[in-house]
Amino acid sequence: MSSKYNNEDRYIGGTRSRDSSQDTAQDAGSRNSGETAQFSAEEIAAVLAKSYLGGRVVSGKESENKGNRDSRSDEERETEEKERETRRRQRVQEMRRRKKRQEQMRRLMLPCTVALVVCVILVGLGISRLVRRHGKQQSVQHIDGTGEIVLNEGSPDITYASTLSIAGCYVDTTIADSIADELALADSLIVRTLGGRSKEPVLAAFADEATVSADSEVMSENVVFIDVEAGRILGQRGARDRIPPASMTKILTVLVAAEHITDVEDTFVITQDIMNYSFVNGCSNAGFDVGEKVTVKDLFYGTALPSGGEAALGLAVYVAGSQEAFVDLMNEKLEELGLSETTHFTNCIGIYEENHYSTVYDMAVMLKAAYDNSFCREVLGTRIYTTSVTDSHPEGLNLSNLFLRRIEDRDTHGEVLCAKTGYVVQSGNCAASLGIGNDGKIYICVTAHSNDPWICIRDHVLMYQEFLPE
Repeated sequence: MSSKYNNEDRYIGGTRSRDSSQDTAQDAGSRNSGETAQFSAEEIAAVLAKSYLGGRVVSGKESENKGNRDSRSDEERETEEKERETRRRQRVQEMRRRKKRQEQMRRLMLPCTVALVVCVILVGLGISRLVRRHGKQQSVQHIDGTGEIVLNEGSPDITYASTLSIAGCYVDTTIADSIADELALADSLIVRTLGGRSKEPVLAAFADEATVSADSEVMSENVVFIDVEAGRILGQRGARDRIPPASMTKILTVLVAAEHITDVEDTFVITQDIMNYSFVNGCSNAGFDVGEKVTVKDLFYGTALPSGGEAALGLAVYVAGSQEAFVDLMNEKLEELGLSETTHFTNCIGIYEENHYSTVYDMAVMLKAAYDNSFCREVLGTRIYTTSVTDSHPEGLNLSNLFLRRIEDRDTHGEVLCAKTGYVVQSGNCAASLGIGNDGKIYICVTAHSNDPWICIRDHVLMYQEFLPE
């Protein structure tokens, strides 16, 4: 193929048509007074630039500057990511410091309040004895128009306000106001999380000579049934074997979130990252949309009732800034419950991972801890809930706890109050439920490795029927 350039770097139009060459020659002739049409290399570059780059020739220097800008953009993005991670860590640290301050305040409030009350009572008793001793010698002459008691003449000038009586004597009401102000201040310093901090002991149950193996009709491979009040395991099968807990994980997600949140009406926006994570991992969802602003309360119910992955992850990000930071809080709670040696979590949803494991017994302990929190008890015991009105859902979303709705028509010799189901291929259908028997006692049943959701419910019914009185 012949070159389009001669030895003097002049364009000779090797591929142009005859008519086009003539037109070019005529144009060049009009510009150059009849001289032969020739183009320099710069003119050729300009023509090519106009065709392919919008008429602008990009120099090597500009290309280098663009590369520098891209490099700086990458550095800026990396710096911003580091700053976001730093802010997340600072938020988690601040929450932990706040939690410690709360614990310290709780430890100090009771003894301080008791000491204050004792001091007031002792002072009141001392004044009361003084009044009675003085009253033996002199009688009350009159009560003036202000309601004050005035002693006879010759007695010391002592008057007592009759508006407040403590331990049998009258004192100035400013003392009561001062005490009330101090108590109000102390109360304002206490951060009240959802449901508060339970004073109930951690569940501890043990097998004994009366403990039986689960009935052969119970198809789940792992089973535990516990009498909570007696601390006894009534029936079991593989109760302490390691299992993937699936969405039963969300029992602890709800509990940890409740212990770190103070305002249930605060709002949170569902992000694309949250939805992508839930979709990629095949999670069930509550039904929230990307960009939808929902209440924290909606996130709780979306996590517990339909087992929404996006709702659980939303709670984690709201509380700790990231799922990783929230999982640290979950594992701290496991240590507090005494379960850290047999249970470890790597995510807040229940997605199967090798290092995400528990036992049906440990799940029973977690369910009891969640039940002891009044807010979590309400969430895990709700059968139907409608979320707040949003632009995406003008009538809200109708959420259901299908386990509770399906078991409520069965004879369990009592009533099932709370429940959370789960499913991953590695653990099959599993569920944790807490019920109250006809005898008024509380029982917990947890099962795993069932091959059908209806069989899972049937196993719970069989266990309740076996161990609860009719």
